[in-house]
Amino acid sequence: MKLQRKNRLRALSLGAVAVSGALALTACGSDDNGGSDNPSTSAKAGSVKCDDAKGQLLADGSSAQKNAIDAWVKNFSQACGVQINYKGGGSGAGVTAFTQGQVAFAGSDSALKPEEVTASQKVCKGGQGIDLPMVGGPIALGYNVPGVDNLVLDAPTIAKIFDSKITKWNDPAIAALNKGAKLPDLKIQAFHRSDESGTTDNFTKYLIATTPDNWKYSGGKAWQAKGGQSAPQSAGVAQQVKQTSGAIGYFELSYVKDGLKAVSINTGAAKPVAPSSESATADIAAAQVVGTGKDLSLKLDYKTKAEGAYPITLVTYEIVCDKGNKTDTLPATKAFLRYIASEEGQKILPSIGYAPVPDEIIAKVRTTVEGLS
Repeated sequence: MKLQRKNRLRALSLGAVAVSGALALTACGSDDNGGSDNPSTSAKAGSVKCDDAKGQLLADGSSAQKNAIDAWVKNFSQACGVQINYKGGGSGAGVTAFTQGQVAFAGSDSALKPEEVTASQKVCKGGQGIDLPMVGGPIALGYNVPGVDNLVLDAPTIAKIFDSKITKWNDPAIAALNKGAKLPDLKIQAFHRSDESGTTDNFTKYLIATTPDNWKYSGGKAWQAKGGQSAPQSAGVAQQVKQTSGAIGYFELSYVKDGLKAVSINTGAAKPVAPSSESATADIAAAQVVGTGKDLSLKLDYKTKAEGAYPITLVTYEIVCDKGNKTDTLPATKAFLRYIASEEGQKILPSIGYAPVPDEIIAKVRTTVEGLS
C-alpha cells in the first residue's frame, strides 16, 4: 500500500533534528554502554520500559545500522543493565547466525529469502523469522577527488564506474553532468564490499532498476562485477575511500565524514538530490509493504523522480522469531526492540545520519513487537 502524504510529511519533520554532538558518537563507533550527555541520543531516566529484561543479548548483522545500534545500545543498557553485543559483521553473517540459532536477533538490509525463512523454522519453534523495518537511510556514494566539492552523477554513469567502463574522473560522461567543475585526469578507484552485504544488494537493485542496459548482473548480497577494489563492511569501504586519492565507494551516510564528500544523484528531477535523512525518508515514504502475516518487508522505489527524494536508499530489518524465541532472551529482546521502535528511539536517527521509519509502518512494527513470544 502507498503511504499517505500526511504520514510522509510527519516522518520528514523528524529529519529537522540535527545535533552535531551525536556525530561524535558515530565517529568513534563506540560500543561503550555508559551514559551520554547529548539530549538527542540519551534516553530520559525512566523512559525505557525494561520489564523483565536481564542478562545479555548476542546479535549480528548489518554494518549499515551499526552506528544506530551503538547509540540505542548505549541508552538501553544504561537504563536496563542489559549487555548487548552487536557484532555488525554484515547482513549475510547476521542472517546465517540467526538461522543457526547463534543470536537473539539479526540485522539485515535485505528481507529474508524464502529458503532463509524455511531455515529459521528450525530455530523458531512453532514460528519463523520475520522482518521488522527499524532503520532507514541513504546509501551514499562517498568520494575522494581533489578539487571536486560538488559531484553529480546519474545511474548510467554510476553503473559504468563500478563496472570499470569509465576509468578516469575527467571522462566526458562525468564532465557533462558537472559543467564548470575542474575534473582531474585521475584514475577512478572504485571500492565495493568484499563480504555479503545488504548494502550491496540495495545498491545493485538501484542499478538494475534504473539502468539495466548498463548493469547486466543479477544482483544480490555478493558483489558480481569484475574489477575494482574491495573492503569488508561499510566502515572498511569508507576507510579505503578516505585514504585513496581518486576513490569512490558506497556506504551509509553516517560514514561520510573526516573529509569525505557525497555524490548528488541526477534522478531526472529538477535538481540533483543529495543524500540526507530527509531525502531518504521522502523515498521510503512511498514504499510498499509486501510482507505477509507479521512480516513487514518493504518494496522501495529506486526509480523515483520525485523532487527531493534520494533514490539509493535502504531499510534495515531486525530479524526475530515471531514465535519460539528462547525464553531466557525473549524479555530483553522485546524490551530492546520496543525501545528502538518507540518514538524516542526513532527520534535519535536523523542526528546520526539515518532516516526514521515512516509513522504508518513503525506503528505496525510496535504492534508486532508486543506480540512476540
